[in-house]
Amino acid sequence: QVQFVESGGGLVQPGGSLGLSCAASGSILSMYDMGWYRQAPGKQRELVAVIITSGGSTNYADSVKGRFTISKDNAKNTVYLRMNSLKPEDTAVYYCYVDALVSGYSPRGYWGQGTQVTVSS
Repeated sequence: QVQFVESGGGLVQPGGSLGLSCAASGSILSMYDMGWYRQAPGKQRELVAVIITSGGSTNYADSVKGRFTISKDNAKNTVYLRMNSLKPEDTAVYYCYVDALVSGYSPRGYWGQGTQVTVSS
């Protein structure tokens, strides 16, 4: 249905920066919104940031406002997350999410496989 290529995770020191990218492919007819969620050990998955593909409006979790920036490239069905001033509490598996209409299916959400971000000295 939808395949993802996620990249950019890794280990970074507190105060550092990382960039994530997620390219979606498949029989995608329309993309509605794209976003990033994260899940830390022992915690529920939470929204980090979302961007509406038409218009580009964004929404961020309070914990990342002013530090993270979400952006997109509609032509490439790719969403990016720039993370600055990283904190140890940002450590989590980050999941790409897209809301899309795929040929033969009703509109629904699709999840990437996740990429680990570790913030530690």
